[in-house]
Amino acid sequence: MRAVLAFVAMLVAGPSAAVECRDTSHDGNRYTICEVDAAQEDLRLFLNGDDGRPLGQFGAVNRVLADEGKQLAFAMNAGMYHDDRSPVGHYVENGQEVMRVIPGAGPGNFGLLPNGVFCISEGRAEVIETQAYLARDPGCTHATQSGPMLVIDGALHPRFLPDSTSRYVRNGVGTSADGTRAVFALSRGPVTFHAFARLFRDHLKLPQALYFDGNISRLYAPGLGRNDPGFDLGPIVGVAEPAE
Repeated sequence: MRAVLAFVAMLVAGPSAAVECRDTSHDGNRYTICEVDAAQEDLRLFLNGDDGRPLGQFGAVNRVLADEGKQLAFAMNAGMYHDDRSPVGHYVENGQEVMRVIPGAGPGNFGLLPNGVFCISEGRAEVIETQAYLARDPGCTHATQSGPMLVIDGALHPRFLPDSTSRYVRNGVGTSADGTRAVFALSRGPVTFHAFARLFRDHLKLPQALYFDGNISRLYAPGLGRNDPGFDLGPIVGVAEPAE
């Protein structure tokens, strides 16, 4: 009888969402966050289509996934890119390296060292500081290098200032120590690096976090009715789920 009741309860509840997205706030700033269980979900990076041209838009990623009988459960831009949409830093997709690791300073915020790499491998996702990434060579299935690091081993980036006047809409990702929890965040208004980093460390309790980009930051979260419009993007991170 208990087994029957449990089965009925499961049917009533329906399938669990692949990604949990919600609005939250911290220290007077508003954010949208999407939490992914990296041990269970199909978390990937997307850059180019079969024709070698950048996908650029969430809709284009969905069209590619349709060939697999899948669709996006969530997506956001995932790292800085050049005018031709090619990655500024290291990029790996499906085990194939598209761009090598940039070990030193690069353009813009990317060069605010230390920067880092968001690495997706079998059953886990990690934010790894670039020099540690080079030393470990973790063998990522997918990887995107960006910067600056927001949180490094529980500490804020040393060059972030509490009273900074540099405020932008910003997005990034943080990961848990065991690599199973990946939390993607997008500010809902302009914030400083210091405030954004404290979201990950103090509110989300994540020991590592990486900045993706600012100003152009975009989110696809159908559960929240979000499909942010805009010009073409470079690298995109997303979770693929079976199409309905």
